[in-house]
Amino acid sequence: MTERLEPALYLVPVPIGNRDDITLRALKTLQRADIIASEDTRTTGQLLALYGITPERLRAYHDYNEESEARNLIREIEQGKAIALVSEAGSPCISDPGFRVVQAAIHANIAIVPLPGATAFVPALSASGLAVDSFTFLGFPPHKKGRETFVKSLLERTETVILYESSHRAVKLLEEFCEYGSEHRRICIARELTKMYEEFLRGTVQQCLQRLAARPQQKGEFVFILEGKEKAEG
Repeated sequence: MTERLEPALYLVPVPIGNRDDITLRALKTLQRADIIASEDTRTTGQLLALYGITPERLRAYHDYNEESEARNLIREIEQGKAIALVSEAGSPCISDPGFRVVQAAIHANIAIVPLPGATAFVPALSASGLAVDSFTFLGFPPHKKGRETFVKSLLERTETVILYESSHRAVKLLEEFCEYGSEHRRICIARELTKMYEEFLRGTVQQCLQRLAARPQQKGEFVFILEGKEKAEG
C-alpha cells in the first residue's frame, strides 16, 4: 500500500527537456499526491504515463485560472488533501504559475514543501563561462510596454544578468543590447537545454547577433547570460 503524503502544497519540478532528469523524490510525490495541479495537463499527462502514474487526478492550474483555482486548491488541502503543483517544464513559480497559490498557502498557515530539481537558468549559468559569484535572474522581458526601460535598466547592472526569451524575440533582444551600447559585452546564449539540439553560443553580443541573425529562423527556448556592466566597460 502506498504511503499517503501529509496534507500540504508540494512544489514539484519536472524536466525541462530530458525526461531522465526527473528525481526519484519527484516521482514518489506525484505517485502519492491526491491531486496534481498542472500548468499543462496534456504535457504532464504524458510524463505521468511514461512512469506509470495514473493521470485521473490531474487538474489545470495556469495563468488564466490561477486566482480562482488557488482558492480551490487551498480548500482541498484544508480538507486533508496533498496537492502537487507542477509546471509544463521546470520548477513552479520560476517564470511559471504558482505564486498565488504559494501566497494563499502561507496566509492559510498551510505547509509548503518545495522539491529541488530542474530549472533552465542554473545549468545555463554554470556552463556560461561568465561570473557566477553575483547574478540576477529577471525572467522574461516585457513584450511591449516598459520593454525599453527594462532593457536599459538591466544593462546598468554590474552583476551577471540572466534572462529568458522566446525564439521569435531572441534576435530583437540582441539588437536592443547593441542599440543601447552593449555590443561588446560578453554573452552566453543557451538554447534547447537538455534536449537533442542543445547549443551554447558564446562571444560578444555583436558576434552572437551575427550568428543568430544569419539563421533562417530561430528555434527552441533561449536563456541569455549577459556580462555585467562594470566587468565589461569599467
